[in-house]
Amino acid sequence: MFSTDFQVTNRQGVEGNPRYVSQLTRNTFAVVLAGGRGSRLHQLTNWRAKPAVPFGGKFRIIDFTLSNCVNSGVRRIGVATQYKSQSLIRHLQLGWSFLDGRLGEFIEIMPAQQQLNESQWYRGTADAVFQNLREIRHARPEYVLVLSGDHIYRMDYGRILAAHVENAADLTVACIEVPIAEARDFGVMAVDAEQRIASFEEKPKEPTPMPGRPDTALASMGIYVFNARFLFEQLQRDADDPRSSHDFGKDVIPHCVKRYRTFAQNFAQSHVGDPGKEPYWRDVGTLDAYWEANMDLVQVTPHLNLYDDNWPIWTWQPQSPPGKFVFDDDDRRGMAVDSMVSGGCIISGAIVRRSMLFSSVVIHSYSLIEDSIVLPNVKIGRSCILKKCIIDKNCNIPEGTQIGVDPVADRKRFNVTPSGITLVSREMLGQDVSPLR
Repeated sequence: MFSTDFQVTNRQGVEGNPRYVSQLTRNTFAVVLAGGRGSRLHQLTNWRAKPAVPFGGKFRIIDFTLSNCVNSGVRRIGVATQYKSQSLIRHLQLGWSFLDGRLGEFIEIMPAQQQLNESQWYRGTADAVFQNLREIRHARPEYVLVLSGDHIYRMDYGRILAAHVENAADLTVACIEVPIAEARDFGVMAVDAEQRIASFEEKPKEPTPMPGRPDTALASMGIYVFNARFLFEQLQRDADDPRSSHDFGKDVIPHCVKRYRTFAQNFAQSHVGDPGKEPYWRDVGTLDAYWEANMDLVQVTPHLNLYDDNWPIWTWQPQSPPGKFVFDDDDRRGMAVDSMVSGGCIISGAIVRRSMLFSSVVIHSYSLIEDSIVLPNVKIGRSCILKKCIIDKNCNIPEGTQIGVDPVADRKRFNVTPSGITLVSREMLGQDVSPLR
């Protein structure tokens, strides 16, 4: 199937599928766009960029993209940061310094530095890459993989790189099938029988459905493979265009589709997971989506399998003792069911159901926590009731507090979504916001 130029290493992935760790992946430079604010997450991103938001009990959102890179054999990575990036930078330094520069492996932080114009930060996704061309050129890659740092998914980038070379493409765009009603939030494309992109429109009012499937559209995942020299040419051309907004989806991709060999690869061909399951990809960009994706992980059989040793999710986490459950009296029993509990947690005579506890959460006696996400270092006092909550990092919930019981009262103090999810932050509790995020 593949040319000998690929030099595919015979490593087995999930269900025996080969993993394309090869000279091809080693000759690729990945740029992770991680500068977005994520304003729809409201107070969760007041002190951190969206890619730095905790997810899944012990991870940050960006860990999934970076783990895909490392597991795929793409180990030359630049992370472009901008909005409130200190928390993200700290996480990268603590958790991702294991790559060995002596072997040509690295993660390089690329903060917005007004490199080209002292009055301009990153003006768009394409400009974020353009402003870092010097560093990318220094690595001398043959291919450049452009990624978003704020989605949850597992993907073997080696497969899309292999398809890119097989098609002799200038540009390959990863795509996913989405309901037509949701397609207005994506770049939507049409492809021919050979998967060559015939048209591409960013966030169209009337998305083009797939042939024979009027309820489904083919949407861009914001994952692009470029031949390096071709990318350099296109970014320079875009930077010189005063009419451009300097965005991949709005400007660069539509221009390339009309003039060059531009192909799509369906996510189903490169996702990592059980073959019988629908490919898993989530944009956790709203509070409801964030809550739902975390709650899925506590199910008996979640859509995303975090326990797959063939494709581990790497991260940094504090060196904490094991979780602890104390008291076994009839009226005070420390227990958690249908839940995920991280290291350093102490459940002291409290009940936790269908919830996710990040590291070093302490819950005192007679409290009840249900259907909630509790971020690191939260302290919950005695006799509290929390239902369908997201509790931000470092909050101290006073004794006797009830949240998620009276929506009218909650809306006076907290952020309650239309579906009834309540976000609680230190600011809302009137507590000091200075602790590091």
